[in-house]
Amino acid sequence: MIKTTLVGHACLLIQSKETTILTDPVWSDYQWEELQVLCPSIVLEKDKVPPVDVLNISHRHQDHFDVRTLAYLAQNERIITPDTIILAPKDKILLEVLEELEFKNVKVVTDFESIQVKDVTLMPTPSRNQLSTSEDDYPEHGLLVNDGEVTIWNEVDTIVSPEIIERILQQYGQIDLAHVRFVPLIEGNFSYHKQTELPLSEYCTFLNVVKTLAPKMVVAGAAFFRYRDEIGFLNQYSFPTTMEQFTRDLAAFCPELPCSSFSHGDVAYVTPDGVRFEKQSSDFVRIREDDSHLVTFKPVLEVPAIKTKTTDPTEHAREMKVVEDFLENCLMERILNSELLGGWQHWQIVYQLEVFGQEGSQPWTIDFAEPDKPKLHKGDIGKINLYEGISSSELCALIESTTSWDYVTLCGNYRTFNNIYRVTDGRVELPPEDRSNYALEPLMDLFPWDNNMDREKYMKDVRRWKGKPAY
Repeated sequence: MIKTTLVGHACLLIQSKETTILTDPVWSDYQWEELQVLCPSIVLEKDKVPPVDVLNISHRHQDHFDVRTLAYLAQNERIITPDTIILAPKDKILLEVLEELEFKNVKVVTDFESIQVKDVTLMPTPSRNQLSTSEDDYPEHGLLVNDGEVTIWNEVDTIVSPEIIERILQQYGQIDLAHVRFVPLIEGNFSYHKQTELPLSEYCTFLNVVKTLAPKMVVAGAAFFRYRDEIGFLNQYSFPTTMEQFTRDLAAFCPELPCSSFSHGDVAYVTPDGVRFEKQSSDFVRIREDDSHLVTFKPVLEVPAIKTKTTDPTEHAREMKVVEDFLENCLMERILNSELLGGWQHWQIVYQLEVFGQEGSQPWTIDFAEPDKPKLHKGDIGKINLYEGISSSELCALIESTTSWDYVTLCGNYRTFNNIYRVTDGRVELPPEDRSNYALEPLMDLFPWDNNMDREKYMKDVRRWKGKPAY
């Protein structure tokens, strides 16, 4: 028998007779405790979490790789013992963080490698677009757990092919319990002015994975969180379906396969005779409040204007000075030296950067269609076909390298759109169909979203939380 407890979001505690496995622990309000919280909210009694034999980290997204929780576990010798094995993907930044937090016994996984720990066999499963053995920026893996009698599979966020599913079935036969993907997350679409609707093609792949895998029991896994406080409006743009809707759709799509809801504090007992669920039966985690009604998909409601987060007048004045100095003294030099300059000129871009402060905003415009060298204009000049709006607090943080695009594009204080075309010789020329990867926004070019930025984001949290008293 295998006992599985859903702790929060994608965090599972998996227990056989002899072995305990903890996956993707996120026990704090993640993303620097600024953007998102678990939903439904939980009460977690950490002193009751049992010692674990294996800590499995599937990939480096912050809803699976929370530095604060990991810093806590690293110094908790009751939960993470000297013998605990840490399973991790081949991800340089992730491994650097684990080393900095002083985790021992770190094992880099290989796809479909059998890992024996006491009475269970663990097997990482690959993702179709990001193999766990590759050098991709975000390698990831799912996890098979077998105790000799039953097998469970935690898909996590992996994208699997029919070939991967066939390999899983060849290895273990019919899976007894599968934790599968159920919701496409489109939280970045709002900032980029992309479609905010259910991406049906992606959603259908989730249903087809279940149908092809044909497990004995299915539960919808992960994606239990919401935006909070002043950016709560993003909840209406980011979660186009629900666990309940997925369960209904799955029942209609493949009615022969049983599917159950599975929430924080629920426990599943997996045996050869079937799966028994006990709602809210965990002795260390339970739902504090069912606040899921705060996550309702309504992408047509009123949206608040961009506004700086900084409320202190003195600090706001300092940030605005940093921003203005950059725009007036640095922006054009870096624009003219950019590798993208020729593209902006070819497409006759009229670019506007609008900076929002405590009261109102100030636009800055560059007309790349000017016959002479482009110049920076303070104010509007009419047509805009490439726009970036950003708060002064976020732009200042980018200039001073104290934030990352991972935060900026999800905090509600950055928004962009483009209408790019070129009229020439009696015809209208359009960019390639996949425009999202063609016309890079100037700020994205000047402050590149690269490994250095991502590394500093995590190391910032390491410096903040390493060695701090337990929370």
